[in-house]
Amino acid sequence: MIAEVIVDIAASETDRIYDYLCDDTVIVGSRVRAPFGGKTVPGFVMRVKETSDLPKQRLKRVFPCPDELPALNSECLALAEKLTARYRVPKALALRLFLPSEMRTGKVRELMRNYAELTVPVSEMKLVKSAKNQIGVAEYLEKNGKTDCAYLNSVYPAGVTALEKKGYVRIFKEQILRDPYKTVTAERVARTLTPDQERAVDMINTDNRTVQLLHGVTGSGKTEIYLTLIAECLAQGKSSIFLVPEISLTPQMLSQLRARFGKNAAILHSGLSAGERFDEWWRLRTGEAKIAIGARSAVFAPLENLGVIIIDEEHDSSYSSETAPRYNTFDVALLRAKRNGCKLVLGSATPSVETYKRAKEGEFSLIRLEKRINQRPLPEIVIADMRREVRRGNNSAFSGALKEEIEKCLSAEKQAILFLNRRGYSQTVICKECGYVARCEACDVSLTYHRDENCLKCHYCGMKYNMLSACPDCGGRKLSYAGTGTQRIVADLQKLYPNARILRMDNDTTSGKEGHYKILKAFAEKKADILVGTQMIAKGHDFPSVTLVGILDADMSLHFSDYRSGERTFQLLTQVAGRSGRAEEKGKVVLQTFDPENEVLRFATSYDYEGFYENEVSLRAAMAFPPFSKIVRVLVTGEDDKKTIEALREVYVALEKLYTDHPEKFLFFNKMRAPIKRIQNKFRYQVLMRLSDTSVLPEIYGACAEARTRDVLVSVEENPANLS
Repeated sequence: MIAEVIVDIAASETDRIYDYLCDDTVIVGSRVRAPFGGKTVPGFVMRVKETSDLPKQRLKRVFPCPDELPALNSECLALAEKLTARYRVPKALALRLFLPSEMRTGKVRELMRNYAELTVPVSEMKLVKSAKNQIGVAEYLEKNGKTDCAYLNSVYPAGVTALEKKGYVRIFKEQILRDPYKTVTAERVARTLTPDQERAVDMINTDNRTVQLLHGVTGSGKTEIYLTLIAECLAQGKSSIFLVPEISLTPQMLSQLRARFGKNAAILHSGLSAGERFDEWWRLRTGEAKIAIGARSAVFAPLENLGVIIIDEEHDSSYSSETAPRYNTFDVALLRAKRNGCKLVLGSATPSVETYKRAKEGEFSLIRLEKRINQRPLPEIVIADMRREVRRGNNSAFSGALKEEIEKCLSAEKQAILFLNRRGYSQTVICKECGYVARCEACDVSLTYHRDENCLKCHYCGMKYNMLSACPDCGGRKLSYAGTGTQRIVADLQKLYPNARILRMDNDTTSGKEGHYKILKAFAEKKADILVGTQMIAKGHDFPSVTLVGILDADMSLHFSDYRSGERTFQLLTQVAGRSGRAEEKGKVVLQTFDPENEVLRFATSYDYEGFYENEVSLRAAMAFPPFSKIVRVLVTGEDDKKTIEALREVYVALEKLYTDHPEKFLFFNKMRAPIKRIQNKFRYQVLMRLSDTSVLPEIYGACAEARTRDVLVSVEENPANLS
């Protein structure tokens, strides 16, 4: 037999099918070890055939990996082919998306453990009284059944081996599953769907369109609709994928899924250990678990017979990959939904403009939930004008209105959430004498001061630097801190409210896979009065005792040089505000801003998504921005500035010819330095395009694929989530 193999080397030079000899045990989708270039490398079997065009004596033999099932099913192989064609990446790079990385490199496998069990009753054994360890093992096994050999040997040394030789005990291997969230538990709460929820489920099930947009205000019960759809799929013997934007939401969702579906739910995300990720992936591949929950990468879960794919908070930018292949999760989910004939459900209180436009025009089904589940009103949003605060001499991060509301909240023994989307103590360290700004040596960005560790950190490459005692340029010691971060907010709160219990949740406090879960669990159990955090606290969380939300800097994302800055601000403010007043107590939100007349904030304070959408979509139409065009960025990065510029010149010449040949398909075309000129010692240049006709996309991808070298990466981003 002949196996057509893709070797696991992500390079254009090796991106083709290689024929190898194989035996009958090698089947399509299986992993193999293939002789290649004087060494043995991993590979994937794409097809098996009887003959090859090459002489048999020229073919080498592959060695199958000892997997019980082929690592890749037919859907994974077909999807990888489509991703390769769509994004013009090597097939190996697309295939890697479907497997845990450590599994590909052979660094992780099933965790096997030796167990012992009796083969004959103790009463029939012929053991001398002096063989105390053998008697101990026999009696223990008779009482407890199969037991880990390691435990038995620690208590009764050599007893197990002696009994096995006599034929009284059988020793066998059994796989041990590494559970990533053993502590994540929840009691099942019986819930009856409201009439609005029942209507939504019925509309999703009966509408013949593939994509369903569930547009529900915060607290309207979208999660219960998701769980009902998943339960219906399980009853039909089908599987489900449930995607959430933040890893911080995953344990919370997992606890609800486990409460309802037991071990049928498996979790996939980058925060797991190699062994845990492999075991969860394997449970999905074997069908032991039929529900995959996780962030973006879980869309590649090895499930078969999908019944529903759910993308919660569909508007979130984290659903766009920033590494090759730079896929959009929605596009991959849609391919899988169409292949399986299942529904793709998008949920959000603030859908993206592109998604909502497609729903309003009838391409997607639009289902609205306009009221909260308990009929409670949405929290009142009060605007605090920080210009007036400064004129009054208040230069702190807290307005008078917010301080007053925090005091009321603490007096009533309720909880508050304070949101600031900037971690660290201060954003920048500046010398007052010469204007020096502490910057990262590897990136073209300023360093952030972290007081907890008394160091300066780069939030792009992760490098740490010792805190300055004096200016390295002029020797001056008058250093100032500009831009407040979450650490400083906590420090200021501790001074203002010394008796308040405060938790902080950002990237610095959530290390480890249970970092998010432990903080959220402690807050849910009322072990803290105030939770201070970045955007990871903004979505999906349900804390009944939270009656106050403070948004400390509503302008932070409002004035970015990005056409989506208004949309992102509206989404973030609405999501954060929705954490307040989700139970019986009425909620309140204090929104601090230096631009209170801004129309985006006006729409956000009145929860007027429809008004915001109509205003935003008319602006986009007038300016020919997405969804009325497509922005394409070609990003060229490399450690050698000269080589990077040469690659930029090569790709620009090819794209300029395309622009010259088809000017009617371009609204904008230019090359320039990227806004952040260097990250991780890599120089960055870009070609920006705005297309009125996407038929030229394949040629753009082709030109960029040809310009890639070993030293320079050339990548294509469509409507990039981050233009910096």
